[in-house]
Amino acid sequence: MMSETTYLLLITISSIVLLLVLVMRLKIHAFVALLLASTFVGLAAGMPFMELIESLQEGMGNILGFIAIVVGLGAILGKLLEVSGGAEILAQHIIGAFGERRTHWALMLTGFIVSIPVFLDVGFIILVPIVYALAKRSGRSLLHFAIPLLAGMAVTHSFIPPTPGPVAVAEILNAPLGWMIGLGIVVGLPAAALAGPVFGKYISRKIMVGPPDFVEFSEEKVLSSRSDFLMILFIIILPLFLILIATSLDMVVGLGELSGENYWVSLFQFLGHPFAALTIATLVAAYFLGIRKGYNASQLLEFSDKALTPAGLIILITGAGGMYKQILVDSGAGEALAQLFITYNVAPLFMAYILAVIIRIIQGSATVAMITSAGMMAPIIVELQISDPMKALICLAIAAGATILSHVNDSGFWLVKKYLGLTEKETLQSWTVMETIISVTAFIFILMVSLVVK
Repeated sequence: MMSETTYLLLITISSIVLLLVLVMRLKIHAFVALLLASTFVGLAAGMPFMELIESLQEGMGNILGFIAIVVGLGAILGKLLEVSGGAEILAQHIIGAFGERRTHWALMLTGFIVSIPVFLDVGFIILVPIVYALAKRSGRSLLHFAIPLLAGMAVTHSFIPPTPGPVAVAEILNAPLGWMIGLGIVVGLPAAALAGPVFGKYISRKIMVGPPDFVEFSEEKVLSSRSDFLMILFIIILPLFLILIATSLDMVVGLGELSGENYWVSLFQFLGHPFAALTIATLVAAYFLGIRKGYNASQLLEFSDKALTPAGLIILITGAGGMYKQILVDSGAGEALAQLFITYNVAPLFMAYILAVIIRIIQGSATVAMITSAGMMAPIIVELQISDPMKALICLAIAAGATILSHVNDSGFWLVKKYLGLTEKETLQSWTVMETIISVTAFIFILMVSLVVK
């Protein structure tokens, strides 16, 4: 006779299969699909109807109380950087500082910084004309410049808050954003370097491609002062710096070196909370990138409205991931998963990575892969009582797994193909391999960091 633990595990596996069928075969939106998968787990586990509804509501509410504010503020900040020309100004100055021979390294760093507040697809569309200009002027393949830019963006997009994916995973797994930012930079930069400038230099020799035919080439450059560049860099780094300070103070207070009642400690912990840090950065951006650039209040309101449209979809999907996590916890399925880990001594880092890899490859969306994997890992982390740094590493393992093998079922694949004028085969040889290098390299570094972080 089947044990209760085995039955709950089968329910959990079946819910993943159901989710994939709903998203891939029936083309149901990920938000609705996650809601249906959560409901299936609850009903199959025998939860009373109203208790199931309460769990769904609790899961959604707990996540949205945090994620809606962080993702919303981050989206507005990114929109201000976009409309002000800040991304182009950053690229201009960083490329100038690195010199012509190291332009591909400058583009990697540009992508890494720009993608902190700006969504990857938007940032790439903004900056790809610079790639066209560099390729035309140098006579090199477009991939020599595009792959480093994309690698920098892809790493930040997956690993470093306040971009929505890592913020969502961190909230579901209750991992402090400060640890996510710090460790995300540690594991992300080497992955970006290998997948970007190093691989880009190699693949550009194999695939020679110039700017697509639809491009109207222009030599115009964004003209800006050094003070503009420093202000934009300051605005992007400001919330990360405040969050990292607050996390450092939390560690010091935890060690007993400082009192949590100290006024200055409390103040900087408040300023470093993601709500306060992003609010401050958004207000600074609204003044220096909005009002000082000649935009009025009505225009700034319009920019905010446009920024929140795509953010709203991400917030809803993340909320559905919170529902899925809560149902796994309340139904007992999460505890059954945790017992399986304990019985067979499965390392959470490996399981987090493999889960995200499987879901990513099958259904294509990195966001869905990250949120679904985080929902499954959350009850396991509660049972195993994992430390904050290790929670962050598990979040990063999920992000690494969800980055792997972007192919024809991923919208990013077609975006890159279109803007670089590649064939499907060439996109697989360049973009897909780049994403896979990021995934594997980052996971190797995550494992190395896990040896020293407990």
